[in-house]
Amino acid sequence: MSEELNSRVKADFSRARFKSFINQVFSVLSGQPTKLLSYDEIKEKLHIGGPIYRGVKTICVDQIAGSLNRYHEFDRAFLPKDDQLANRWQKVDRAFYQEVHLPPIVLYKVGDVYFVVDGHHRVSVAREQGQEFIEAEIRECATRVNLTPDIKTEDLEILGAKVNFLERTALDDIRPQAEISLTIPDGFERMLEHIAVHRYFMGLDLRRDITDQEAVAHWYDKVYMPIVEVIRKSDILKAFPDKTEGDMYMWTLDHQHYLSSEKGEPLRPPHEAARKFVKKDEKKYV
Repeated sequence: MSEELNSRVKADFSRARFKSFINQVFSVLSGQPTKLLSYDEIKEKLHIGGPIYRGVKTICVDQIAGSLNRYHEFDRAFLPKDDQLANRWQKVDRAFYQEVHLPPIVLYKVGDVYFVVDGHHRVSVAREQGQEFIEAEIRECATRVNLTPDIKTEDLEILGAKVNFLERTALDDIRPQAEISLTIPDGFERMLEHIAVHRYFMGLDLRRDITDQEAVAHWYDKVYMPIVEVIRKSDILKAFPDKTEGDMYMWTLDHQHYLSSEKGEPLRPPHEAARKFVKKDEKKYV
C-alpha cells in the first residue's frame, strides 16, 4: 500500500469535505436545503408501496438523491458531512484507484429517484470521481405520483396533497391520461371542494344520486379540461414559466368567484370564464 496512494485518498476526502462545507454555507445563505431525501419521509407523505425486486441494473449516479437511513451523513451531492466518515470513504476510494470490483450497491427506486439502502460511501466516491453510472441491486416502490431527482423537500407537501387527491378521487384510474400539477399549497384540497360542489349541482340537475366516479369524470371532462384547453390555445403559460395548467385553472375559478361575489357578474361556463380571464391577463404582458 503505497504512501502516494494513501496521500491521494486523504486528499480526495479532504476535497470532498471542503465541497460539502461550501454546500452547507450556500444552503444557509440561500435558504435552499442541500440534504438528501429521506426515504421514510417520502414513504409517509406519498404512501408508497413495495418494494419489489427488479434485479441488478446499471443506473445513472445522478438519479440517486436519497437515503434509507443515512441522509444526515451526506449532502444532496453525496459529499461526506462528517470527518468520522473518512476511514470507510478512503477505503472505497482506494479500491477505485486499485480497480477493485466492489459488489453492487442496494437501492430503492421511487419514480425516477433512487434511495441508497447499502453503499453510501460507494455512491459518494463514484460521484467525486466523476463516475456517471454504477451497478445496483434495485427494489422498486409503487407510487401514484412521479418523483424526479431535482425534487425539493418543500415540494413534498404538495406531492403528498396530490396523492391524497388521487386516493380520494381515483382520477388516475378514471382518466389515466390526466396529469394535474400544482404549485399552490392548498390547490388539491380546493379541487376536492370543486368536485364536491360539482357533484351536488349534478344531482340537482339530473334529479338523482351521483356516484363519486361519475362526479369526478364529469368534473374533469366538463370543467377542468375546457379551462385547460383555453389555457393551451392561448400560450399564456409563457408569461408564467413557473406555473402550471392546474395553477391557471385555480386562478380562473378564483377570478370567476370574485367577479360573481364582489362584482355581481353572472357565473359563466368554465371555458368562457377561462377565456375572459386569459384575455384579461394577456393584456398585461403584450
